[in-house]
Amino acid sequence: MEPEITGVGTAMITPFRKDGSLDIPRLEQFIDFQIREGVNFLVPCGTTGETPTLSDEEQMQVVKTTLRLARGRLPVVAGCTSYDTRHVVEMGKAFKAAGVTHVLSATPYYNKPTQEGIFRHFEALRKETGLEIMLYSIQGRTGVNVTPETVERLVGNKIIFAIKEASGNILQIQEICQRVNGALKVFSGDDLLLLPLMAVGGVGVVSVASNVVPRAMREWVDTMTERNYVKAREQLQPLLPLFHALFVETNPIPVKGAAAILGLMDANYRLPMVPPAEKTMSLLRETLKPFLKKN
Repeated sequence: MEPEITGVGTAMITPFRKDGSLDIPRLEQFIDFQIREGVNFLVPCGTTGETPTLSDEEQMQVVKTTLRLARGRLPVVAGCTSYDTRHVVEMGKAFKAAGVTHVLSATPYYNKPTQEGIFRHFEALRKETGLEIMLYSIQGRTGVNVTPETVERLVGNKIIFAIKEASGNILQIQEICQRVNGALKVFSGDDLLLLPLMAVGGVGVVSVASNVVPRAMREWVDTMTERNYVKAREQLQPLLPLFHALFVETNPIPVKGAAAILGLMDANYRLPMVPPAEKTMSLLRETLKPFLKKN
């Protein structure tokens, strides 16, 4: 029986070779690193994994590799997002056939559906696939917010089991936690907002930073799960500069650069993502120093 989906889930970066092809051996090594360092679950094929540049076949390859290595060790929540409901349902069915049970699905991007459209989109994914859905709400990327009322409606209809909340609005997050009253797992989609989110009822984070400092993120979340916020604020001190550094350029540019510094993979990207500026790499080297000393 797999562990519960809670705590730290890594929004996995995707390794490429210089020619832009998937680097599956590096992916396998990276997954093993994540598991050894103690994350609670893995999230392949989110946008941090440059998924918009991956074909459906490549996404399936990444997901199958993650499932194979994680099986019996920790859960997998596979990214499954499209602005076309029919397409997301087709992806969901294919993932389910491959062994996926849980997916992370962002609200449709660019076309800005109404709240009713959002509800029906996730209703279709749930009803037609039977998959357990973690809704990803990130207005800054998709152009549309998911209101607390819509979240409550989705929970009431048993359509979602969790939400990755990246609105940046702690008051909205608090309202969601109050409305669902423990019936929904609320994860932060923003490492910087994790501490206040857990203080108002959240259970963890789908993290960018845990790609490079998984053990530190796990220890920090464990401390907050125990409600020891004094110690959590101390643990945040070395993490905070890193959180800022990981977003000085568009995600996932800096985090893949940080992974290259640590030797986890090469800093290869697919356009329109490009390598980080040298000043960004210098900043990343500096902010990673406290964690290198522990290794």
